[in-house]
Amino acid sequence: MDAQSGRAAAIAVQAPPEQDAHLVIDEAHQRSKAFGVCSDDAPDFSSLAISQLKAVLEENRFLFQHAVPVMETLYGQIANTHSMVLLTSAQGMVLHSMGDNDFLEKANRVALVPGMDWSEKTKGTNAIGTALSAQQAVTVHGDQHFMSANQALTCSCAPILDPYGQIVGALDVTGDHRSYHQHTIALVRMSAQMIENHMFAGSFPKAVRVHFHSRPEFLGTLVEGIAAFTPEGRFLSANRSAQFQLGMSYGALQAHTFSSLFGLPISALFELFGGASLAPRQLCLHNGVSVWCRTETKPVGPWATPIVSPLSGDGAAPPARSSAPQKAQLSSLQYLDTGDAQLSAVIAKLRKVVDRDIPVMILGETGSGKDLLAQAIHNDSARARQPFVAVNCASIPDTLIEAELFGYEEGAFTGARKKGATGKILQAHGGTLFLDEIGDMPKHLQARLLRVLQERKVSPLGAAKEVEVDVTIISATHKNLKELIARGDFRDDLYYRLNGLVVRLPALRERSDFQAVVKKVLHCMRENCPEVTIAPQVMELLQAYHWPGNVRQLHNLLRTAAVMVEDDCVIRLEHLPDDFLDELRTPLRSPMVAPPVHAAEPPLMPSVGAPPVPDDMADDSQSLQDVTINAMAQMLRLHKGNVSAAAKALGVSRNTIYRKKNLLPPDLLD
Repeated sequence: MDAQSGRAAAIAVQAPPEQDAHLVIDEAHQRSKAFGVCSDDAPDFSSLAISQLKAVLEENRFLFQHAVPVMETLYGQIANTHSMVLLTSAQGMVLHSMGDNDFLEKANRVALVPGMDWSEKTKGTNAIGTALSAQQAVTVHGDQHFMSANQALTCSCAPILDPYGQIVGALDVTGDHRSYHQHTIALVRMSAQMIENHMFAGSFPKAVRVHFHSRPEFLGTLVEGIAAFTPEGRFLSANRSAQFQLGMSYGALQAHTFSSLFGLPISALFELFGGASLAPRQLCLHNGVSVWCRTETKPVGPWATPIVSPLSGDGAAPPARSSAPQKAQLSSLQYLDTGDAQLSAVIAKLRKVVDRDIPVMILGETGSGKDLLAQAIHNDSARARQPFVAVNCASIPDTLIEAELFGYEEGAFTGARKKGATGKILQAHGGTLFLDEIGDMPKHLQARLLRVLQERKVSPLGAAKEVEVDVTIISATHKNLKELIARGDFRDDLYYRLNGLVVRLPALRERSDFQAVVKKVLHCMRENCPEVTIAPQVMELLQAYHWPGNVRQLHNLLRTAAVMVEDDCVIRLEHLPDDFLDELRTPLRSPMVAPPVHAAEPPLMPSVGAPPVPDDMADDSQSLQDVTINAMAQMLRLHKGNVSAAAKALGVSRNTIYRKKNLLPPDLLD
């Protein structure tokens, strides 16, 4: 390997050195003692007052806005593992949390809740405080916690840096110490880096941003370097990966320009790319390493690429549309229609109500693409050039949602910003307001929202007058609102105001267009890289899986696998995450509950006739298919050939069973 290749390989696989984990814990214990923390101290429940928490949240608004979508995705990956995800300030104050209900109760007992200080000064050695003190990602497991009260926990935390290299907060996953997993820290690191990259894009919307890596397939991934410059070439900032590839800290880079780092004037960059994000080009860094680059002069897209390329998917106003005729005529709803009969019927209904001032309510499981469908409705409407504003009612703390929705005047509450803030409803004036997870809206705000919908006027907090507003409303939920109404948790008058047209978005396992969805997901991740394909045996396994996280889970899995592929760009078993492969080895251990088995009926899998799945799945995928076929056969016998009942028990679609028809015993299917 020559010197150039060696340097490029190092960039692809190395990471900046960190302290040894044991040394980090030892030093944290020494600090804890110096702070006067006692190991047998009881948990401190003296949290901030609501007004103080509002002020802290307002101070950390930029971090909060960019972190919550990533937290939702991270939680989707660890759901049902007795865990929770937390966001903290740079001082260790918990700003926001989400997690499994059973574990949230346990977290409450140790004061692991918003408004609590989890710095080392108050809690001793713990992942949040120690990661912030050591300025590196760390796992604190069980009795490594300084306080005995916290030793039932296992925690992995990574600090979050702003675009100027300063720690602005931390991202943490905490769970029961018995459910410890060594890969959690990697998920937390990746998620923290996602947040940093989002904040980076949000900080320099008008800058020239250069994305680069020694390997072109890594462009558009978490490991790409991103550096921002003024149009004249002055250095503004660089993310962690860029600093590492350039071999300099943020402080050292401030003395540089685009020319000194990339060896050519920035005007040559504009000529090379023609002012647009075209195919990657090779440039040479100041240290002699050749890298592949692409450039942007507009804000980057959302962190999770949607399956419909024209959509933003993050609740922000979509970028201005191209004036090219073919772009203006593109139908987002049509783009979403990938051949599934259920989805086609939904889209046909939606086309009839577009621009008719009829509110739309989208029902569907978490991750099934309700936000994408809402954006598609907006894109096909006469309001397409106006704002599309999304509000996730489940992700905004109860203490902030009122201010987020309705806005506030200066001095409306302690910590309010000078000049106040425009609420989401007014931001959507002239366009579309998307109320995601409407079932989680606090009861006391439902009456205020109803009044806005009826009178088309908004009264910001602290304001003496109302402001007229013109918005189209789209709402979505995965909950049964009629059950909430029966329990008194949701207003029936608001429900009937929102459900002009109710459509149900099918879960991924219920759709017949799985391969088309996979192709669109891969195509949107491809960007300028070679097109990635999937090996046939892997596609069969993906089609047989029940996808509890739906399209979002599929996207996350394929995004990871696409980074792992070899030169032939084919996703194989060895490229799939280990936890996903573990779940495939036991395909019926899913959340679905199978009917009881009577003594005279054959037992459920994987008993007699179901060969065990070996650990080396990458070398022997046929055995997994045998287990899958055997499971389908067992369940069909159990349900006397009723395909619908068998599919429901297995957690797959009827089409999945029909696709295996040729492999199943002929007496089981008509």
